[in-house]
Formats: sequence, structure tokens, C-alpha cells
Amino acid sequence: MFKQNNVMSDVKIERITCVASETPKARQGLAMLSERYKIVPENQADAIIALGGDGFLLQTMHDHLHSGLPIYGMNRGTVGFLLNKFDVNDLIERLNMAQRHTLYPLLMTATTMSGQEFTAKAFNEVALLRHSRQSANIQVLINGKERLDNLVCDGIMVATPAGSTAYNLSAHGPIIPLASNVLALTPVSPFRPRRWSGALLPHTATVEFIILDPDHRPVSAAADSFEVRDVAHVTVTEDISRPACILFDPDHSLEERIFNEQFVH
Repeated sequence: MFKQNNVMSDVKIERITCVASETPKARQGLAMLSERYKIVPENQADAIIALGGDGFLLQTMHDHLHSGLPIYGMNRGTVGFLLNKFDVNDLIERLNMAQRHTLYPLLMTATTMSGQEFTAKAFNEVALLRHSRQSANIQVLINGKERLDNLVCDGIMVATPAGSTAYNLSAHGPIIPLASNVLALTPVSPFRPRRWSGALLPHTATVEFIILDPDHRPVSAAADSFEVRDVAHVTVTEDISRPACILFDPDHSLEERIFNEQFVH
């Protein structure tokens, strides 16, 4: 699920903390910001500035979810789809004019063949992938009802609207507008059923994957960068308990970027 406000809340942003990836470009950006602004510890800050690429912003969202602070990413990587332009000027003013995007993650519960249970959150997607030369055989249930008795494939994922332009898009899944409140269920190299190309699900759906013949056709499950090997059963639901908030300059909103991706040549 997604919520967007045209401007920040009534809480004025005055104090910032800053995190940066290990790349020279990001570290240089951190030094430039430190010269211009006072950088405070996270527990004293009103917002987090993240310097890096899209992957680093995703990591920052996970690492600082407990803080409840809005995150303003500035591009010191390559593509920077989820990031604002790097600019040291008028940063505090820009933060207070930024659009607020509230993103609710997916919650993955994965049970391994040995009976171990792991939980992890994903802001982009939960993806299952085969780990042998043989195709995976996966049973798919939606809200407790079987929808596919045996999907023969390289993998399958549940993607959020924010993540629909990432791995989901490369697997020929649909780009989803943020306000649509749907999830993409997208197969990776499906073989059977031959013509099944995926589905759109309401964001409230509970998706279950049961791995068929996991001894001979092992499968891993990943929630963003957290991976579990040799899974037997995976459940995916939306987690509304603790959302992430990311900030975008008004002329570079995340919603507009995702919309524009549908018209890229």
C-alpha cells in the first residue's frame, strides 16, 4: 500500500543525520554536506540523508525503519531511480518542501526443509528462485485457495508498486502505479502453465508458495537482500505495522517516475 502527501507533515525538519555508502563518490558527498550543515546523531535528527545508489537507499530503509524518521536520498550512485539529485544548496528548505511517500513493506515468512522459520521485510519484492539445474515446481495459493497446482519455472515473485520497476520489470512483470494498491505476482521463466504470465493482486492478499519436491528441486526465497535457502513453504503478506517514509523533491516525485517508466522507449 502507498500513501503520498504533497508536502511534509507539520513537523518541521531542522536537524539531519547522514549515512553514506562506501563508494568514493558517496563519501565525497558526505564530506561536502558535513562542511555545510551540522550532522547530528540519529536520535537527535528530524530526517535521514542517504547518499548512494538505489540499493543503498533500500538498505537504509531497512536499517533505520525502527527510527520512524523520513529518509531523503541523494544520488551518488548510477541510476538513482529512487533518489533525488545531489545538491548541497538549500537542503533544509528542500526537505521541508519535499513530498512524503509512505511505503508499506511485504512480510515474508519462510520455512525451510529442516523446519526453521525466518521472517524478513521487503520494500521491492519477495522472490523465489530455483537452486539447481532443474526447474522449480511451486504450488501457488492466494488467500488460502489454490490458484496454480504446479508452476514449473525458474522462480516467482511478489512485487510492490515501488519495486515493480526493478526485478519485476526485468522478468516482464507490469509497472504498477503507486496509488493502485495492488501487488504484482510475476513468474520468472515460466514453462508450465505455458501461457501464464502472472497476475495483479489486491495489496491485502495473502500469497503462499509450497515447494513441490524440494529435495530434488531446491528453491531459495529472498526478501530484498535477505535470502533463505532450501525453503519448503513461503507466505507473503503486507505489513502495515511499521512503514517507511521517503522524501522526494516536488518535481521528482516517485509516483511520477513510475508513471513515466511506462512510456520510456
